[in-house]
Amino acid sequence: MGSGWSSEEERQPLLGPGLGPAPGTAWRSREAAAAAAAALPAAAGSPGRVYGRRWLVLLLFSLLGFAQGLVWNTWGPIQNSARQAYGFSSWDIALLVLWGPIGFLPCFAFMWLLDKRGLRITVLLTSFLMVLGTGLRCIPISDLMLKRRLIHGGQLLNGLAGPTVMNAAPFLSTTWFSADERATATAIASMLSYLGGACAFLVGPLVVPAPNGTSPLLASENSRAHIKDRIETVLYAEFGVVCLLFSATLAYFPTRPPLPPSVAAASQRLSYRRSFCRLLSNLRFLMIALAYAIPLGVFAGWSGVLDLILTPVHVSQIDAGWIGFWSIVGGCVVGIAMARFADFIRGMLKLILLLLFSGATLSSTWFTLTCLNSITHLPLTTVTLYASCILLGVFLNSSIPIFFELFVETVYPVPEGITCGVVTFLSNMFMGVLLFFLTFYHTELSWFNWCLPGSCLLSLLLILCFRESYDRLYLDVVVSV
Repeated sequence: MGSGWSSEEERQPLLGPGLGPAPGTAWRSREAAAAAAAALPAAAGSPGRVYGRRWLVLLLFSLLGFAQGLVWNTWGPIQNSARQAYGFSSWDIALLVLWGPIGFLPCFAFMWLLDKRGLRITVLLTSFLMVLGTGLRCIPISDLMLKRRLIHGGQLLNGLAGPTVMNAAPFLSTTWFSADERATATAIASMLSYLGGACAFLVGPLVVPAPNGTSPLLASENSRAHIKDRIETVLYAEFGVVCLLFSATLAYFPTRPPLPPSVAAASQRLSYRRSFCRLLSNLRFLMIALAYAIPLGVFAGWSGVLDLILTPVHVSQIDAGWIGFWSIVGGCVVGIAMARFADFIRGMLKLILLLLFSGATLSSTWFTLTCLNSITHLPLTTVTLYASCILLGVFLNSSIPIFFELFVETVYPVPEGITCGVVTFLSNMFMGVLLFFLTFYHTELSWFNWCLPGSCLLSLLLILCFRESYDRLYLDVVVSV
């Protein structure tokens, strides 16, 4: 994990010289790991201990991710209302979503901070950026031009919090949780950020009225003022939630437990520079990283402008919000369930991903063909749109924690934060490129729908060709035994 434990003695790896994998290498076989474990003294073979406070740490981190996702997706579900209240253009709406992936540009600086200074400093900085961002959006100014700039600045600051809340989940789970709880903790910490984005589909359309839902007896200016007041209510509420979380994190969020929970948590990791060399030279990692980054990046960008995509097929803002909400919520629930299953049945991560992406390819193809009902003559109803979108969200979102665990297992002993930072950076770059093209081709969105089944099929093929390994897990098992 790159940082030491609480004393000089504890900073030494449990696997002494000659017993662990050589620097820059991992276990080459189970026999080698077993031989190293047999040579360990009895004290070193202790499986470690876990603390009850780990659940409080997980809760605070997960809620912070929830709030960041909620703030990021504030504007997509209410884009029609935001146009009328603040004079946003299609470019503005896309850019408000685009600040999320743009915030990942300094991703590796946050991962360096996580690796060197630990969770507390990194999480405090992240939550402080969110306080600044949400507060900037709440400054009362009558000048619409300046107000739009403040909103864009606030979204950028919130986007800068993304690298931590989306990358640090495996780092947290390894630092605080035992081997049979790691996948579950990773799933909870990573899924809550997506659940926050899902709640934006629910909160925004329910609190903020759509322009065509305003009373016709009101003058145009009064209608705009009413919508603007409701949007500001949402902004103030989000600001209050973020301030509360920042205060809780400042009061209690330890960097690490007094003792490591597992052998892998205490073992020596590669340096920051050697980790990048290891990742970029590992073809298996690059293969599985693309299998994650391409479809998840496409899906994230597609979800962020779901209201815009469904407008041509005459889906209301409220219905689009419910479709986005249930697609992500279903993925979060199934993702946590899958991770818990993976904790019980170890060594099945590749098989789980193959099943999930087979379903994602079929459901995304169904949605795309349904939107082309004038050609395919498939029934275009609320039921079919709900079913295809929800299934797509379930299959793709539930794969995220499984991917994270597989990344860490594949490149161990590279630190978890650096590994997940690389793949989420790639994912956000794919999302950013798609949203950039969307700003120029927003009048014709059928190409965006076709990106979904294409990316899912490509990922399915990459996973099928991937050769899995479980070096970190096997190290914990043989040493603990």
